[in-house]
Amino acid sequence: MVPDRKSELNDREREILKSVIKFYIADGKPVGSRFISRKRRSDLSPATIRNIMADLEEAGYLAQPHTSAGRIPTDKGYRFYVDNLLESPLLKKSDQAFIDDNIFDANSHDSVVERISHTISQATDNIGFVISPGLDQNQLKHIEFIQVGEGKILVIIVSRSGLVQNRLVHVDEQFTQTELDQTARYINVHYAGQSLILIRNDILKKMGEEKALYDRLLKNVILLCNRGLIDEVSGENADIYLDGSSNMLSKPEFADSLRMQSLFKTFEEKSKLVKILNECIRSGSGTGVRVIIGSENATPGMREYTLISSPITPQDPSLGSVGILGPTRLEYARAITIVDYVAKLYGQIFSAN
Repeated sequence: MVPDRKSELNDREREILKSVIKFYIADGKPVGSRFISRKRRSDLSPATIRNIMADLEEAGYLAQPHTSAGRIPTDKGYRFYVDNLLESPLLKKSDQAFIDDNIFDANSHDSVVERISHTISQATDNIGFVISPGLDQNQLKHIEFIQVGEGKILVIIVSRSGLVQNRLVHVDEQFTQTELDQTARYINVHYAGQSLILIRNDILKKMGEEKALYDRLLKNVILLCNRGLIDEVSGENADIYLDGSSNMLSKPEFADSLRMQSLFKTFEEKSKLVKILNECIRSGSGTGVRVIIGSENATPGMREYTLISSPITPQDPSLGSVGILGPTRLEYARAITIVDYVAKLYGQIFSAN
């Protein structure tokens, strides 16, 4: 968030700016002075309101798309609105019930992160996303080794964030299922709650210790982790779960087909999208909900969108985040409460696993 700007506008200017934004968010049409006068039923005449709107335009809070049209908010106007004019929003009971029912849907076969991104999308009518840390940064909850054929072992890794990774590894050594179960039990007891990158480093260290060669169980741990874990854990491989891209098609701001094509092309490049969203999120400040509006986005391709996000654990943002991506014209108060609630809910699920 940027510094407080309350002192920049007087009470009348603040009320008119709030009215313009409120009405523009509602229907997407430029707002005129007569419309505000009629809707507000105030003692301010249309001429007075028009003068105030002209001052707000000169100060950069409003813009006039056409000479004969009313005004629309600028990114600066939205920023002032979010920082200073939003009342302390409370999550609606209907929104909470909808979120809880969808995320804790016992009949769903989707993963937690898939349900969360879908739920945020449906609740806000925008694009919902969950950025999950790469497998190497995820904390281990459980690991299994299953004999599936001659020289083939299925490795199942379950992380605390709900990710499940299955990989088939080929080994030259012969293992019984009992040995595989003992090896998995050793890892689950000694390494549960640690990130896979730390487990990897410890296994590599043990590989260099001669005494490990005399311990059959530890030798199995080293051999299996070397095949099924060490080779796979590397680099920035954070994953992203997106839902609701089609919601953009109904937005008047995205009627331009070239604009939509650019957006969807970005979504197809998952690694690029993760990098873009992480850069945008990092450009915010604080540890709670972050609202980055239009031109505030550091990445050129994101300067027509608003990004509202929150880390699932404020103490360690690297563990992942949830949020929405939409046009700058959106219901900020409601979107902020939904993102905040879902992030805290996912944080509780993450901690309980």
